Amino acid sequence: MGIKNHAGEADSVSFLNMHPGLFLDRSARVYPDKVAVVYGEKQYTYQEFDERVSRLAGALVQSGVSAGDRVAYLVPNTPQMLEGHYGPMRMGSILVAMNTRLSSKEIGFIIRHSCAKALIFDSEYAEVIGEALGGEGIVDVLVEVVDTSDASGLFGAIEYEDFLNGAGDVKVPQFDYSELDTIAIDYTSGTTGEPKGVEYTGRGAYLNALGQALDAGLSSTSTYLWTLPMFHCNGWCYTWAVTAVGGTHVCLKQVNPEEVFSLVAQHSATHMCAAPSVLTMLEASPMASEGALSGVKIFTGGAPPAPRMLRAMQSMGAELHHLYGLTETYGPSTIAAVQPDWAGMSIEDQARMKSRQGVPVTTLHVGVRVVADDMEDVPMDAETIGEVVVRGNTVMAGYYLDPKASANAFQDGWFHTGDLAVVHPDGYMELKDRKKDVIISGGENISSVEVEKTLMEHPSILEACVVGVPDEKWGEAPKAFITLRDGYKATSTEIIDFCRDRLAHFKAPREVKFGPLPKTATGKIQKYVIREEEWSGHDRRIG
Repeated sequence: MGIKNHAGEADSVSFLNMHPGLFLDRSARVYPDKVAVVYGEKQYTYQEFDERVSRLAGALVQSGVSAGDRVAYLVPNTPQMLEGHYGPMRMGSILVAMNTRLSSKEIGFIIRHSCAKALIFDSEYAEVIGEALGGEGIVDVLVEVVDTSDASGLFGAIEYEDFLNGAGDVKVPQFDYSELDTIAIDYTSGTTGEPKGVEYTGRGAYLNALGQALDAGLSSTSTYLWTLPMFHCNGWCYTWAVTAVGGTHVCLKQVNPEEVFSLVAQHSATHMCAAPSVLTMLEASPMASEGALSGVKIFTGGAPPAPRMLRAMQSMGAELHHLYGLTETYGPSTIAAVQPDWAGMSIEDQARMKSRQGVPVTTLHVGVRVVADDMEDVPMDAETIGEVVVRGNTVMAGYYLDPKASANAFQDGWFHTGDLAVVHPDGYMELKDRKKDVIISGGENISSVEVEKTLMEHPSILEACVVGVPDEKWGEAPKAFITLRDGYKATSTEIIDFCRDRLAHFKAPREVKFGPLPKTATGKIQKYVIREEEWSGHDRRIG
């Protein structure tokens, strides 16, 4: 390794800077012949994985990339993207893993804003990369991963395997390193303007990876199936967590239900993380038979699991867990930790308990609070709403090159999430809404999440989203946007009446629109897109 340990005032004998690259060092030493990575017919042992990472680090050095330089990736869930979580770090550069569903304009912004010196892209995205760069010379090093698409040769890009093989025995020079140095920059979705670069430190990534390993029960016998994009919060830090315990990564380039079921059976997968939309696809698949996901622990986030989804996963033999977090918190910061007495509850009561955002993950301890405007904790009465604030080792160092946005997010010594929640008497937090998503109708606050939870109990509804739309009498009123399950029918009147039977009438949608819903690459419904369309031409600021 090229890292020179700098402990500051600490005695270097009793101090070692944390960084997740240490996980691969250990697993390659302890489990050299164990399968580390599986992708289709390809398999790499931990020794081979480590050797490939070393060659990647050497190739970057040989091509002129130095410690501190940014290395951008536009690569799906293939071994090359996993290697990207170790190779740049090994020679001191910073990983910028980009969302594969962004537009060329957004990708171009990220490449330029991060001042990326090297760019590694999959041939599948050659066209969008060409548009994003706009010509040669924007990055010094251009490398193309040739997988299922033919090589494009874009701007003279070197093929990835040739890039690695050309490194030979290049030695990585030593570089000064602190665990508080940035190792990755993860760009937000940019829903309220240009994307912001969230800076991850070696210490934060190391600790959050260990926290995920502990909370998920990962071990050297674990097999993790990659259904969550690795670019998203660095795969919620599972890119490092699975390696930390010597588990096996099963890479999946594109998620489709049939392949998920097939890979679970073929490799006896034990763990996976999945957006609610992926769970919906699995539930609706013809392969969703009893026991089809037997023994798999599934971790989901982005929307609370409905009782129907919990029933579906349990019938297939899976164990579903609910996480909550943001890009700014390295992914998960809370988990609905299961209590022993929940097993005796009805499925509806279990879903109610599991749908809460829960308690801090292992590495955050008491670093999550729900506070009023004066920063005092709200009472644990399940009614008083406050904002979720977070602090600790697994909160971002700040937004890259944006001190104003960083200072705004870090007011009063805490990171302000913008999420509104209550705290139950048992200490479990439950999200009620985003600040910007609360619907204020005739002076009454309506939680869009509460209405969405109710809608998801309707047997015909596959997905639901609720936003406030212009209303001449009330200022704004809730409107439901719904995707129906294949083969099912429902009318607007039926769905509105369904809600009115279960909610206060002012909370029920006044209108219903049917059709597909816009989503992010990680499967989250893009509520802001729907809201902007509905408010276009009206006098209201879209948050």
